Formats: sequence, C-alpha cells, structure tokens
Amino acid sequence: MSDETRAEEKRIRVVIVDDHQIVRDGLCLILQIEGKDMEMVGNASNGVTALRLRLIEKVQPDVVLMDLRMPGMDGLEAITQIHARWPNIAVVILTTYNEDELMLRGLRAGACGYLLKDVNRETLLHSIRLAARGETLLQPEVFARLLSLTQSSSSDATAERAKKADKLELTERERSILTGVARGKRSKEIAAHLGITAATVAAHLTNIYAKLGADSRASAVAIALQRGLLSLERENDTL
Repeated sequence: MSDETRAEEKRIRVVIVDDHQIVRDGLCLILQIEGKDMEMVGNASNGVTALRLRLIEKVQPDVVLMDLRMPGMDGLEAITQIHARWPNIAVVILTTYNEDELMLRGLRAGACGYLLKDVNRETLLHSIRLAARGETLLQPEVFARLLSLTQSSSSDATAERAKKADKLELTERERSILTGVARGKRSKEIAAHLGITAATVAAHLTNIYAKLGADSRASAVAIALQRGLLSLERENDTL
C-alpha cells in the first residue's frame, strides 16, 4: 500500500450542516486549504437533508459540524437522531453567543462539544481532530458562559438543582476530572496533572456516567452544569 493511499485512509471525513451557504462554503474552503488530514464528504442546509434524505447514512462521516438554528429540522433534533442511530459519529455544534441554553441541550442530546462561529481556523481544525478522536472540547470562554447561565437561573430552577444535587454527590476527584473534561483536556493530560494513570481517569469517568445517568463526556458535563455540580471557584476543580 502506498503512502498516499494510507494518508487518504487516515483523513477525517467531515459533513457540514448549516442553513447559510456562505458558512458552508467558507468551512469547505478552510478544510480544502488547511485541513490536509481532512475532507468534506457532504453538506446540508438542515437536518431534513442530512437525515431524511440520508446524507449521513450514505457518507458515514467521522465528524459532523452542526448548526443549531435551521428551518425544517433544527440542529437539536438532528443531533438527537444522529447520536441514537450512529453513536460513533462525533457531532460538534456551531453556535453563537446567544444560544447558551440550546448548547446545554445539545450536549445532553449527544454533541461532543461546540464552537462559536467566529472561531479561528486553528481552533476549528484542532476541534475537528479532537472530536474525531472521541475527545470533548469546550472553549474556556464558552464554559464560563454556561456556568454563568446555570448560576443565574430562576430561584425555582436553582432549588430544583440543589434538591437533585443533595441526592447525588461527586467526589472532589470526580469533580476535578469532569472539569478537566469540560475544559477540553484529554484523559492523559488529566491523569498527568492529577498524578494518576489514564486507566484510573477512565474508571472515574465510568463512575461519573453512572451517577449522572450520562452516556458521553459532553452529556456528563451538561448534566453536572445544570445540577450545579461544577464551579470555577472550587480550588480542586481547577486544571
């Protein structure tokens, strides 16, 4: 097998779902010029084209870049269906600053992370690579916004989260690991920081999933945020 053939096989297959043609064209151009280890294998203007017209099923991408606000079938419904049918396909949300609540819902639906649409090219490509490896990426500034969102909810919602949190506790080590995940750290990076093995990190994540009723890193982060179990102010949470 030639080096060229092996390189082709290793390329990350990307589908873009966004209702703005200029966004799709721009992302496609970036992948063509700078994403040497990637290729765009399809694009769609909404979830209907991506799912009901079987684009995702036909091309089986590694990563889907998904807008949230689209006509026909929005991103949230599309993420839910993709995660249910093809859990190994990584979905990264494309969003803007005023969609924080939808971002939380998107993570719980199965997205592995999200990007703001004004993200630079380097971060975009890095995020696609992380997603293809099964990692979670949450930009620090967006993570802070989500924390602010959960902390500024109505008193009734806050009380409900506190009630749930009383019934469910994460250890300090579990909080540290989950915060590392939320900040886009890889398991081996979290392990090195905490002085434990990557296998121990994986074991802690399994326990965290069981406690939160989550099935992925991103959904665990979303649930923990909504229940007030993560805080930037906790010294042991900082990675």
